[in-house]
Amino acid sequence: MIRATPRDAASLVLVRHSHGRLEVLLGRRAARHRFLPDVYAFPGGRVDKSDLLEKPYKPLPSHVIPALGASPHLAQALGIAAVRETWEETGIALGPVEAGCLRPDLSGLRYLCRAITPSESPIRFHARFFLQDVSGRDLVLSGSGELLDLAFRPLDEALRLPLADITEFILGLVGRLGPDLAPPATAFWRYRAGKPMIRWEKP
Repeated sequence: MIRATPRDAASLVLVRHSHGRLEVLLGRRAARHRFLPDVYAFPGGRVDKSDLLEKPYKPLPSHVIPALGASPHLAQALGIAAVRETWEETGIALGPVEAGCLRPDLSGLRYLCRAITPSESPIRFHARFFLQDVSGRDLVLSGSGELLDLAFRPLDEALRLPLADITEFILGLVGRLGPDLAPPATAFWRYRAGKPMIRWEKP
């Protein structure tokens, strides 16, 4: 059996503090999706060729790049993909929009973890998950319709939604972060014989 090669992808976990609680943005993937339909997820998607060519408005923080396990060029493209997909799927623009085009600002991104889809899956991704705090911003949610029922939800409420196992794991990570939302270590989530395995890596 020929196994699919994982494609580089990125997701963005947007959080905010509201009424003394930490909330996270999730939306439900449409039923038409081939990959994880009808579950709640963070905005994100695969790295496009344009992400590899684009120069960000502000680059990733220098300390984030080594933790991604990618070349500096691919690291920037991963951040660009996360911000671009978030804009397309939620309407939240991290960076200026000029002539209808977003210039991604990656300076506020933190790196949480990475995950590789099981080898037996016909669609595979090597996804990096970033985090950004958007507390205090005046946000209006819109988007392309790829994510439905978009809302910022308290963590306990989010954990009761239909979730993929990696999404549940990441929500648990977020819940254990300190006030500065800085992860003490990053996780590498992968599968062996269909069972998830976690290796902790340096931040």
